[in-house]
Amino acid sequence: MRRLMSSALLSVLLLITACRQAPVSPETLEPTTPPEATGMGEGGATTTPESGPAAESDATPTPDPFADERQRMVDFTIVARGIKDPAVLQAMLDVPRHLFVPPEYIDQAYEDHPLPIGYGQTISQPYIVALMTESLELEPDDVVLEVGTGSGYQAAVLAEIVDQVYTIEIIGALAEQAAARLEELGYDNVEVRHADGYYGWEEHAPFDAIIVTAAPDHVPPPLRAQLADGGRMVIPVGPVGGYQELWLIERHGDEFTTTSLGGVRFVPLTREVRDE
Repeated sequence: MRRLMSSALLSVLLLITACRQAPVSPETLEPTTPPEATGMGEGGATTTPESGPAAESDATPTPDPFADERQRMVDFTIVARGIKDPAVLQAMLDVPRHLFVPPEYIDQAYEDHPLPIGYGQTISQPYIVALMTESLELEPDDVVLEVGTGSGYQAAVLAEIVDQVYTIEIIGALAEQAAARLEELGYDNVEVRHADGYYGWEEHAPFDAIIVTAAPDHVPPPLRAQLADGGRMVIPVGPVGGYQELWLIERHGDEFTTTSLGGVRFVPLTREVRDE
C-alpha cells in the first residue's frame, strides 16, 4: 500500500513539474484589457476608447437636424422660383441659417421671409439672398464687398463661393456678434469691419462684386468707384418705408449699366455709426 501511494505521489509530482516547464504559445493567451483602458459609455455599456487616424475616420458625424428643412427651403422657395446657379444652390444648402437667427425664431429659420435680429435690423428672406447672390455671377477667385453684415448669413453664403469677403456693419454689437459667429463656423475668408458702409472699404478695392443689403435713397458714389472694371453690384434703392427697387449695376470702364431685378423692401441704409 505504501509502495502504491509512493508511486501515485511520484506521478503527481512529475505531472506538476511537467506543467510548470511546458511552454505556453502566445496564440492561446486570452486578451486582457487593463482597467484604465476601459470606460463606461452611455447607458452603462463598457467601451474601449480608440485613438489615431483609424478611430477618427470611423467616427460618425452628428446628424444635422435641420438638413431636411434646408433642402425643402432650396427646393420649394429657391429652385422653384428660378434660381439655377449650382454654386449658389450648394451654398444655400450648406450654410446653417438657423445659427444666424435669434433662438426664439429658430423654428422659422428656413421659412421664406425676413426675421428680426435686433437693433431694428433683419436677416433677409432666403430667396432674396439667393437672387442677389446669383445676380453677381461670382467666380471662385472673386473678392466681394458686402455692405450691411447683419447676422453674417449673407457673408457666409458668399464665403462658400468666393475666396474673400469683406463685410461692413454700422452697428457695433451686430458686427461683433457676426464676426464671432463666422469665426466659430470656420469662415476664415470673411473680414468684418464696424464702420459706415456708404464709403465702402477703399484699401481692399477694387471689388469684383459688391452687394448691399440695406437700402439707400441713391447709389453711393464711393461704391461705384470701388467696383472693378467688369464688376457687378446688386443694391436696393428707394425711400424709407416706400417702394424700393433692386438694381444690378455693371461697370464697363467708366460706363455703368443698370438693370432692374424687381421691387423689394429692405431696412434703410443708415449713416450713424453705433457702438451698441
